[in-house]
This record gives sequence, structure tokens and C-alpha cells, in this order.
Amino acid sequence: MGHRRNSNTSRAHDSGNLSRRTLLQRAGWTVAAAAFPSGVFAAEGVSPVMAKLSAYMSEAGGRAIPDEVVEKAKHHILDTFAAMISGSDLPPARAAFQYARDFTSDKTSTVVASKMTASPPEAAFINGMLAHSDETDDSNEFSQSHPGCAVVPAALAAGEKFGIDGTRFLRAVTLGYDIGPRMTISFGAIDFRNSSHKSTHAISSVFGAAAAAGCAADLNAQQMRWLLDYTAQQSSGIGAWNRDTEHIEKAFVFAGMTARSGVTSALVVHAGFDGIDDIFSGVDNYFLAYAPNAKTEELVSQLGERYEIARTNIKKWTVGSPIQAPLDAVYDILKKHPVNPADVKSVVVRLANTEARVVDNREMPDICLQHMVSVMLLDKTASFHAAHDKARMKDPAVLAVRAKVQLVSSEELEKMEPARQAIVEITMNDGAVYSDRVTDVRGTVDNPMTREEVIQKCRDLVEPVLGKDNCTSLIDKIIGIEKVKDIRELRSVLQKA
Repeated sequence: MGHRRNSNTSRAHDSGNLSRRTLLQRAGWTVAAAAFPSGVFAAEGVSPVMAKLSAYMSEAGGRAIPDEVVEKAKHHILDTFAAMISGSDLPPARAAFQYARDFTSDKTSTVVASKMTASPPEAAFINGMLAHSDETDDSNEFSQSHPGCAVVPAALAAGEKFGIDGTRFLRAVTLGYDIGPRMTISFGAIDFRNSSHKSTHAISSVFGAAAAAGCAADLNAQQMRWLLDYTAQQSSGIGAWNRDTEHIEKAFVFAGMTARSGVTSALVVHAGFDGIDDIFSGVDNYFLAYAPNAKTEELVSQLGERYEIARTNIKKWTVGSPIQAPLDAVYDILKKHPVNPADVKSVVVRLANTEARVVDNREMPDICLQHMVSVMLLDKTASFHAAHDKARMKDPAVLAVRAKVQLVSSEELEKMEPARQAIVEITMNDGAVYSDRVTDVRGTVDNPMTREEVIQKCRDLVEPVLGKDNCTSLIDKIIGIEKVKDIRELRSVLQKA
């Protein structure tokens, strides 16, 4: 497909009548273009930010990635597949499988943890729902998003469509993490989340999924600009997902909807759709509609130097992100002191105000702080099964401990955001006080999980669903992803026998 200007731009040139706004805009772009390398300011009517961004995206499939980023990408791909597989029997996944039955005649793309296939958009949707069926998947605190649950399904579905190899798949995933989070980082993610009523998780994820799918489709720079245009038109999601009590709508907003929309953007452009050359500038542009005060330069800040996948957290515990630090703190206390829950007088957990609101006495076990702290005290750990055992929320033994757990909103910890810190203080009946403050949650960039820890988490999540042999094969395939000649080879290790 050739490099064509969209019809709106062509008509403006043909008329010979340039508005004062257009002349001023072009003058500004001429000045701004001086800050970018020669050749980046490639398309007339395209801002320097868009020119640099689309060029970077189009070149991602053939660009080598630093070894340490490759290693992190493998961890996140493996962790996301584990989230899909382990979530396959939870309510969002069951709903998605029911939906999938109308689309199984298309054999193009894999539906994970099943025997079904579907078209690329529908497979991306279903696998996204699986990936965020619970609180197992990764999260990027700087963008307030969960990249993997949309990016990996989109890269897999589009990758199977175009028969890409494992190296390109890994680079497509890495690009998705780079582009999606930078969108809401440019918005000022936390303030935007708190004031706009829109969902940073949906916005970041749809752009990440589109970038990954576009890389799999090998779109050129012009096509990447159109891909961003169609993705902007599909960008949606509001913060009301917080009121979802079954996690189904949350899975839809964070992952299913966004993975499908991202793949759709890539496929329509690949099929020949053109569009607006720069949806990020000009009249009625995306940022005017969504975040007029955004710092658009953040979209290209340190591209190729700062990889967002390396700043994305993998969860040690399969619970909501705000509960990670409290569980780390309780776990650390239990390693140092023998704590009998019957001898505990009180447990005080301090969290940032915005984090406390998300996990305070929620209906679902995996995002209910008081419940999960009680489980940790009783079990000395917090397993996937325990985090999804809703019936146990009525267990008298759990309720007896839960009555001792107090969640306190902390202004001090609010100032530490986006770092998710926690202070836990356990007071015993004999007057002893055990406390711990977690500043770097296990699995974050400052306290990363090792390859061995990520693999062990994968085994714990995948073996009960697919069996030990399939799990081992999946791990081997992802750790050696460069050896995979066609990403379709993954189907045999992602599905049930």
C-alpha cells in the first residue's frame, strides 16, 4: 500500500487558500521539527511528534531490543499467558467462552485454554477477557494501566493472522507496552484518572493493543498514523468499572474490548482504509477531546531508551495491585515472628487514599484487602485458589480474623504515588507490636522477580489447567521465543488437549 495523503489534506492544498490557523500551525511545526532527526518530519501536515512516533512504530518489528529488555518481555509474555490460562474457569472467562461459540468457524486465531478458534478480533477479545478474569496480570503504575492483558492477546491474534515469527512477536509486544502506557503518562495518569471519570486502563490498553497488532501486520509509517487515528476513534472506557462486583465488566474494559479494538485498527488499515494523517494535532484532535493539558512530548520521550515493559510490574500475589504491598508486609512479618492469628489483637494497614478506596471491604476476595490479609495470617501465604474462593469470605475463622483488620487511608502514602507503599502494624494480645513498611513491592522495577520466580508462578497457575507437560512446553517456548519460526506453533501449548 502506497504512502498517500488523506483526502482532507489534499483538498486543502488544492484550494490554494490557507487559513491563518494553518499557516501558524505550520510555522510552529517548522520550529519544532528542528528538535527531531533529519527525515523524521516526513509527511506534510504531520506534527513532529506524530512523525517520530509513527516512524518508531513502523520500524519496531525489525529493530533489535537490548538483552535485558528481551528477558523482561519474556517474563511478561509468560506471565500474561499464565493469567489467561488460570483465569479460564472464572466468571469473565466463562462469559467470554459462551460468547465465543458463535465465532468458532474461523480457524485463524487461538482461543487460549480451550479447543476453540476464532477470527483475530474475536480471539483477541476472548483472550483479553481471560487475561483479566482476575487480578493475576501485570500492571504499569506510571500509566495506571494493565498492559499485558490487552497487548499480548492482540499480538497473538494478529501474529497468527500474518504468520509472524517469535522474534517479531516479542518485538510487537514490547512496542505495545511502549505506546499504550505513554498515552496516559502524557495525560498525567493519576490526576487524569481521579478527575476525568475516564478509564486510564482502557485508554492505555487500546493504544498498546493497536501498536502490537500493527507491528504484527508490518504496517508502514503512514499506515501507523492511520492506525492511531482509528484507535483514537475507538478509545473509550469510564471509571464506572469500579462498581463492577463480578469482575466481568472490568475484564471487558481493561482487556477484552481494548484487545479487539486494537486488532480491528490494524486489520482495517491493512485492508486499505486510510484516514486522518495526524489525529493528535489540528482541529478536533484526540487530545483536545480527551486531555487538553496533556504533554504530548511524552509520547516520544526516550523512545528506544526507556522501555515501558521494563517498568511494568509482575504480581507476586494474584490479587489487586493495592493489596500487593500489604501482603508483602504481612509475609515479611510472618518470616520474622511466629504469629498465631488467635493471639492477634489488631492489624492496622495504611495505604494511600486512592488505593484504599479500591480495596476497602470489596465483594470479591481478590480485591478485598481485609479478607486477603486475614487469609495471609491464617495460611501464611496467599494462593491463587484462596484469592478466588468467594465462599471462604463467609468462613467463621476468616471472619474472626477479618474483624481485627483495620484499613487506614494515609495522606503520607498518597504523596508517594504512583509507588504503591504500605505500612502494616500487628499488635498481639501480650502487647508485642510487629510492623513492616514496604516501599518496593516484589515484582516492581526496584524489586523485580527473578526468572525462576516468574516460572514458578506460571507453574502454579497453568499446571492445574493444562497439565505439567503442557506447562513445561509453554515455558520452554516462551523462554526460547527466538527459535519459534511461526507464532502459530504456540497453539499446541496454549490449548487443552
